[in-house]
Formats: sequence, C-alpha cells, structure tokens
Amino acid sequence: MNKKTNNNQLLMTLLKGRTFIVLILLVIFFSVVKDNFLAPSTLTMVAKHVALYGILALGMTFVIITGGIDLSVGSVVGLVGMLAGGMIQEGLTLKFAGVTLYFSVPMIVIFMLVVGCLIGAANGLIITKLNVAPFIATLGTMYICRGFANLRSNGATFSDIAGYEGLGNTGFKALGSNFASIPAGVYVFAILAVIAAVLLKKLPFGWYVLAVGGNEKSARLSGIKADKIKILVYMISGFCAAWVGMINTAQLSAAHPASGDGWEMNAIAATVLGGTSMSGGSGTVLGTVVGAFVIGVINDGMTMCGVSEFWQKVIRGVVIILAVVIDQTQRNLQAKMALQARNENK
Repeated sequence: MNKKTNNNQLLMTLLKGRTFIVLILLVIFFSVVKDNFLAPSTLTMVAKHVALYGILALGMTFVIITGGIDLSVGSVVGLVGMLAGGMIQEGLTLKFAGVTLYFSVPMIVIFMLVVGCLIGAANGLIITKLNVAPFIATLGTMYICRGFANLRSNGATFSDIAGYEGLGNTGFKALGSNFASIPAGVYVFAILAVIAAVLLKKLPFGWYVLAVGGNEKSARLSGIKADKIKILVYMISGFCAAWVGMINTAQLSAAHPASGDGWEMNAIAATVLGGTSMSGGSGTVLGTVVGAFVIGVINDGMTMCGVSEFWQKVIRGVVIILAVVIDQTQRNLQAKMALQARNENK
C-alpha cells in the first residue's frame, strides 16, 4: 500500500465524518464567541429547533434517497398548524347539519397526520402516475398548501389554542412543552429517528428505497414496485411535516399561516449535510440527525451573534452548495479508489 493510497484513505475517512467534525467545530466556535451559548436555556432553544428541522429532514432523507425532492414540507407545516388551530378554536362546522363538532387532542393529532400523509400521497401520485418531475410537482403543492393555509382564516392567526375544558379539547400545548427539561419535540424526533433507521437499514422497505434510488430500472426488473415505493416515501415526508406543524404550533401557542416558510431548505440542507446523495441511492438516518444539529447550531448561533437574516440566507445557500460539492468529491474519490484497488489486484 503506497503513500498515495494512505492519503486517499485518510481523506475518505475525513469526508465520511465531515458532518460530525463540522458540528464540533461550530459548537466550539459559538461557545467562544458567545459566553452563554452552552447555557441550559440556549441548549433548550437549540434542541427545539433541531427537533423541528430534524423531523422534516427524516422524511426528506427517504425522498432524496429515491432521487426525488419535496419542496412542499414547509407549506404543509403551515397548513397543518392552521387546520389544528382552527379545529381547537372553532371546531369543525357541518353546515348541512347545522352543527359544530369539537374533537379531543388525540383525534386532532390523528387527523393532522392523515392530512400530511394524504398530501404526500398526492405528491407521489402526481410524480409517478402523471410523470411530473418531483421539483415541479412539489413546488406546485407548496403553493397550494400555503394558499389553503391562508384561506383557512383569511390570513389571520389562531392565537388561542388552549382549548376548552367543557369541550374536552384541551392539552394541545403539551406538544410544545418541556418534560424533564427536554422539549417534547425532541422526544418525537428521537422516536421517529429510531423508526426511520429501522425502516431504512433493517427492513426490506429500506432496501427497496435504496434500490430505487440507486438504479430504478434495475429495481423494476428485479420486481420492486418503484411507483409504490415513491408514493410511500412522499407519504413519510408528509407525515413528518405534519408532526412539525403540530409541534411548532404548540410551541408558539398560536397558529400562523406563514409558519414553516422556507423550512424545506433547512430540511434539504440537513439531509445533504448528513451525507444523503442528491443523485439518490445512498443516505443514513444518523447522518441526517447530525446534519440537523449542524443546521440548528448554525441558525441559532448566527442569530445570537446578531447576523442579519439576509446574510443567514446567503450562508445557508453556500452550505447547501458546499455539501453537494463535497458529496460529489467523495463519490469521485470512492470510484477512483475502487479502480485503483482493482488494478492492484490484477
């Protein structure tokens, strides 16, 4: 084994662990720049945001592994928040029957998860059955969901989501509360991350997802129902977005139609930073989790340092581009090392 091979292996190791290395460097940097960055209150705030971005990124991971993209998740966050807030504050009015129904919080949670799955299914069907590119299909859904979020209240905010004792719909705010000093969203994120990891690495479904993203034509020839897999991954993405919509609304104690605006970019950035390839076929849940921490630390760290929101957008864009470039560099290096290994074995 020559020196060049050793250098390539070292570089490959660094590339594979790049997200974790970046996270450590960011924590060190912001803790030096801001004395209170590692304070319990700050860490709780960061954890809240990491959980929201992370849950979105979990769904996005499955989508991107198949070679797709989901631009609608941020709008689904806003729509679900408005629907949940409306059901708590105003109930569901059945005009034909002249009655208004109020539901318990568990029922509202179930309804919202169903809404998220249905939106995801619609994305999947448009992409697979109408042969519309994922970017265009989910871009259209993004505008539709944002429009309905505003139409739900003519652009107004549902400011009271506490519910009413007499109607049995109190308790929604618990999704935004802390338990043992840890935000509820973190628990949801952890549970969903474990489920996602099992789905992706331990069950046939995950193998099918990776196969479709790696080579869809070969996957179809081997008997995998690629269209069904694509629809399911978009449903997973919608399911995750619905959770974020409810948790975010509970944390804010209000539902606003603009909630989640631009969050799809945070989800994509966390996913790509975590090593999921934009060309599909590879990705890990652990990488996505670490990527979500990186995005959360960057966003909150820059805010604490007084960085302009405009510059924050610029920096996030640069981060996404760099992540894709580094991913491509890693792939090229892997191919080069594989070729070199074959030549040495001849």
